[in-house]
Formats: sequence, C-alpha cells, structure tokens
Amino acid sequence: MRLLFIGDIVGRPGRRAVRRLGPALRQELGFDILVANAENAAGGKGITAETLQELFNAGVDVVTTGDHAFDQKSADAALSDPRVVRPLNYPPGTPGRGMALATAASGVRVGVVNLLGRVFMKPIDCPFRAADAAVARLSTNAAVILVDMHAEATSEKIALGWHLDGRVSAVCGTHTHVQTADETVLPNGTAYITDVGMTGAHASVLGRDVESVIGHFRTGLPHRFTLATNDVRVMGVLIEVDEQTGRAVSIERIQRTLPAQEHE
Repeated sequence: MRLLFIGDIVGRPGRRAVRRLGPALRQELGFDILVANAENAAGGKGITAETLQELFNAGVDVVTTGDHAFDQKSADAALSDPRVVRPLNYPPGTPGRGMALATAASGVRVGVVNLLGRVFMKPIDCPFRAADAAVARLSTNAAVILVDMHAEATSEKIALGWHLDGRVSAVCGTHTHVQTADETVLPNGTAYITDVGMTGAHASVLGRDVESVIGHFRTGLPHRFTLATNDVRVMGVLIEVDEQTGRAVSIERIQRTLPAQEHE
C-alpha cells in the first residue's frame, strides 16, 4: 500500500494547495491514505474545526499536529474529531488523543502516532517512552504504523527513527518547514526522513511574510507575522509499505507547485 504524508500546512495558502492539488496527487500517485500535519493550518498557528473540515473535504484521512495544537481558542473542539491527533506525550488528561487508526479502501488499517520532541522545545514527557507504548498498543490492530515526530533537533528525530526501526513503517519529521534530503529505508524496514517540508507559500520565511520576519530579527521587537502568499507548494513523502509485514519498501520526496494564477 502507499501512504502520502504532507506537512506542515501553513494557513490559507497551504489549505488551498491541498484542495487544488490533493485530488490530482491521489490520481497520479495512487496512494491509499493521506496524512497531513496541520498544526499551522488556521491563520498560520493552530487548528479549528472549520479548517480541519476543509482538509478532510480535500481528501485528508488523518491530521497530525504539534506544539501549536492548542493555540486556537476552539482547539479542544477540533481535537475531539477521531481523525485528529495531538502529540501523545502531552501529560495525562490533556484533551485529544495521540494516536488514530485509519482504514484504507482495501481494508488495511493504518495506525498514526504524533509525538513532540524535547530538545529546544517546551518541557514535555519522553517521546521515546510514549512511542514504545503506542507501538505496543497499535501493533495488535495495525501492521502499518506511521509516526510523525514533531521536533526541532535533527539528532532527536534521527535517534527516534533508529529506536523504532523494524517496529513501525515510517518515522517522518515535521516542525522545521524545510524538506530534508535524507529520506531512506532503515535496515529493519522503517522509512525515515528528518523533515517532510512545508505546504504553503515558499517565497517566505517558513510561510510568513519576509519583511515582517526580517524586521523582528533586525530590531528584536515584536512584529505581526502575516502569511505570505507566493510560490505555494505541497511538500511531503510517498511511502510504499508491505501491508502484510508493515515494512517500508520505499520512500520518495514529493513536491508540487500550485499554478501562480491560483495564488491568493
């Protein structure tokens, strides 16, 4: 089976790219399940039920998030949808869930886990121990498991990939918004990439207007980071998995550009 994982969707330009390019990508690539990191989908920061529904209508099967999962006031309601996961290693009692199950048209069940890194991030529970618990629980229901490791440090993401090698189908990094060129299938069959990239405006600084971000760095003063709108792309990885063993066969970086006339 084939999984497409895209990220990080940033604001309205990113959502528009998913709406416009998602159906064509499904036809072109023939993927069975579409997972998207959308923690920046609502105005560039957070999620809402409305923005999530827009993504589901475009064909997204499961949405993962990250450290901005609770930035919008209505986040709790959005996270009540079983197709939406927030980092599993938030403390017990946090609203939402850290894993989900999706079923492909073929009947194959796919487990999706969301984790949050700790290096250069806010204090959080251990993602490695949370991953172990998630794999133990999901492996009884799904041979295919995808892990979204939302983290800042490359070393932490790579370490988790090796830690889970042979126990999950894929470990895909998100959060930095820059697609890395280290996609590989690890020795025991886990597909890995440090960051799948950003779905949004790339004539920008991580999806935000260039001048406002430069102003912040030059002065150190707070600036309102408006969303950029030009050079809108979808970025992600296409992963082929043996649905019987759960082992990855291949991983390929994907990048498609929204035609300029369709930009906002």
